[in-house]
Amino acid sequence: MKRVTGIGGIFFHAKDPVALRAWYQRHLGIEVLEWGGAAFTWTDAQGKPTGGTTIWSISPNTDSHFAPGASFMINYRVDDLAALLQALREEGCQVLDQTDDSEYGKFGWVIDPEGNKVELWQPPVGQ
Repeated sequence: MKRVTGIGGIFFHAKDPVALRAWYQRHLGIEVLEWGGAAFTWTDAQGKPTGGTTIWSISPNTDSHFAPGASFMINYRVDDLAALLQALREEGCQVLDQTDDSEYGKFGWVIDPEGNKVELWQPPVGQ
């Protein structure tokens, strides 16, 4: 079974997300979209678009989505979320019971040995 197939997104908290987004836009050229993040479209070796995007997003540090206490979360793309979560449980990993199934795909979470919440994302078909 394939496990992680790529990075779906990088999400982190900031004391002043508006100012930090502006800094990244001005100094690193990241085109921050109206919703507060950026979407990097994947390309092949020749620079032609290929399926997939990687999301980059800054949110206020009052958001509890990263709990139990990290200031960032990496979202990894997976092919079969249910099978991977089951395999992780069988391997003794701390898998959260909560999952989410929405128009954006299926999401599940595991806690790594350092206590970081890791998001696993099965994108909708065709993404």
